[in-house]
Amino acid sequence: SSHFGSSLVGRNAKRSEQRRQQSGAMAMKYLGAYLMAVIGGNESPSEKDITAILEAGGIEVEASMVASVIERMSGKQAHELIAEGHGKFAACGGGGGGGGVGGGGGAAP
Repeated sequence: SSHFGSSLVGRNAKRSEQRRQQSGAMAMKYLGAYLMAVIGGNESPSEKDITAILEAGGIEVEASMVASVIERMSGKQAHELIAEGHGKFAACGGGGGGGGVGGGGGAAP
């Protein structure tokens, strides 16, 4: 095994992990918008509702992500999922939590 080959594999694994973390964070935005609608009194938010919340926050919306959240929450009550545990929300999309944020270095001047 050459140094070049192992370096390439390591880089690809790191990129894959970064994409997974970004996907998870992005999915949480969509689920968060869904839950904001529920907190606002809408027990069954539509794609239009979620899109409006995200756009109000200046977030570019991917229709497929909105549709995925709607599909996965269909027939479920948000308050029941919360009561059962946050693990149920992981099933609603996008991967799990990533590692911590990188170190910040020395103190600011």
